[in-house]
Parts: sequence; C-alpha cells; structure tokens
Amino acid sequence: MSYYDIDAILTDAEKVPCKFELDVPDLGYLDNNPSQPLRAGTSIGLPLWLAEPLALTSRSQSSAEDGSSFVSLDLPASLSGQVMSALKADARAVPLRDQSHNFYGLGTRMLDLFEEREMCAVLRRTFVARAADIALHARKAGATEDMGVGTGEEFLRGLEEWERKLFRKAHEGTKGTKEWMEGVKKH
Repeated sequence: MSYYDIDAILTDAEKVPCKFELDVPDLGYLDNNPSQPLRAGTSIGLPLWLAEPLALTSRSQSSAEDGSSFVSLDLPASLSGQVMSALKADARAVPLRDQSHNFYGLGTRMLDLFEEREMCAVLRRTFVARAADIALHARKAGATEDMGVGTGEEFLRGLEEWERKLFRKAHEGTKGTKEWMEGVKKH
C-alpha cells in the first residue's frame, strides 16, 4: 500500500460502527446533540482511520483496572452475518459494489482488527469464485473489443475496486496476447 493509494484512502474513509466507552465533553454534535457531551454507550459510525486508533489505544497507560479503550468496534454492515451468508450461498450473485466500493480492502482492514477466521475463508472463496467470472468476461470483452458495452456493462457495475483492477489486467492480457498472435502469424 502506497501513501498515495486512492483505494487505501477511500477504504480508510469507510464508516464503521463504534460504541463509546466513556463520556466525551464537547462531542455531542456527533450524535446530533451539540450542547451535551457524547455519552458512554452511544453508538455512532466513525471513519476507519479514526475508529482504529481509538479502539486500539488504552485510556490509561498507568492504571491496569482502567485500561479499556475509548471505543469498541463492530463489523460494518457490508461485512455482516447476512452478507457473509449470502456470499456462502452464491458469491457470484452478490453485487459487492453495493456493499462497499472497496469491499475486499475493507474486509482486509477489518481482518487486521478482528480474529474472524470464517470471514477470512468466505472472502477468499468469494474472490476465487468471482475471479473466474471476471476472467471470462475480460476475455469476451477482449475478443469483441466492446470492453463492457451492453450486457458486460451490467456485469462491471457490480464489481468492486479490486475486481475492476483484475478485470482491467485480464482484459489487457487478452488484448496483448491477441496482438502477439497476430504478429506471430505475420512472420
């Protein structure tokens, strides 16, 4: 990941549900209550770049009894049990872009924070299953030079960013192979 990687920046901007573990003065506006402090137990969505350090940092470094974090994190809706069940049933039928534009990036970041072996397995199987369809569509687009016109456009609409990059690479590979074969036939 590069500092200037736009996909990483957009992934870190994804909101994740958090529950504050203590009262925080002057932050009531986050809960549409500007004149009040943000109360302990309040659940709000924070961008991942902010939620992660708040969840991983202890409130008090010196006292062991009060070493809990400022917030507790939950999995975002795009990685909920319902979505994981749908992916287990048929990974190709779920439009991942509707869940999150950077679905796999968000999943990877959340796996850094949570010990979710089942989610890891589901995401891996999902990517492998969908990669075959992506490669097939990329070859078809390379053969007809339509690059997503008509029925292919609907397919591309459901792909999230990692899958779109995979599609572009597979399409470029097919196109390069076709050009190479034409050059071989000429000689």
